[in-house]
Amino acid sequence: MQETEQETVKETEEQENYSEGTEEKQNAGAKVSPKRGVAEYIKRYLVLMAGLVVMSFGVALSIKATLGTSPVSSIPQVTAVMSGLSVGVTTMIVNTIIVLLQIVILRKRFRLIRLMQIPVSIAFGFFIDIAALCIDGITVNTYIMKWVICIAGIVLVGIGVGFEMAADVITLAGEGLAQSLCMVTHIKFGYMKVIVDVSFVVIAVVLSFIFLKRLEGVREGTIAAALFVGLIAKFLNRFLSPLAQKLCAPHSKEEPSVCGNVHNAA
Repeated sequence: MQETEQETVKETEEQENYSEGTEEKQNAGAKVSPKRGVAEYIKRYLVLMAGLVVMSFGVALSIKATLGTSPVSSIPQVTAVMSGLSVGVTTMIVNTIIVLLQIVILRKRFRLIRLMQIPVSIAFGFFIDIAALCIDGITVNTYIMKWVICIAGIVLVGIGVGFEMAADVITLAGEGLAQSLCMVTHIKFGYMKVIVDVSFVVIAVVLSFIFLKRLEGVREGTIAAALFVGLIAKFLNRFLSPLAQKLCAPHSKEEPSVCGNVHNAA
């Protein structure tokens, strides 16, 4: 009996330690490090903005290809067709709703710095609309050409995510939602990211058939994006993270932050 009680106490302590460690890791992406100065944060946010610009062109190309967007952009694409608004505007609206959902999920554990996801999402939506205007003259006539444009879009989205990971300051709302759910469920980030992406696609499909009576924004290109965007981002992050660290904090000996590990878990 004593051994059983000791084992039970040990398991309880391990669960508590895991819970605390998970919360600390998931909040790392939304935590201001005292070791970083204002100048470094400005540089890192510039890296993030560069990533958003690249990513926005990837999204715009995916929409132009009409083979389906990435899971994160599937709901904004469908709601844009439903409402007549631009994809950039619906991206702002959908991502803001996702941030509000994080508040509901985390409650007292929600940190105000996570609200930075809203201006980042607004900037991302703005860049998407600008990118759409820039590539408006591209014509896609054949299925092969659609795949060429789609692959280019996937590569650009992957590069943009790589920049986001290297910046290591704040995540986009979709990843923020996955992190928030990790904090309350203790499911590993990689698995939760898949669950969230699948949920986005399912919601987009349901909205399509209910309001448009057809499938919109989700096709074979969506599957390709789900498979390869993360791989491209992880590969590039090996080079971009050290480069960003050198450019943003050349004299800093700070260890890589937990936020980077959370990203890499995807």
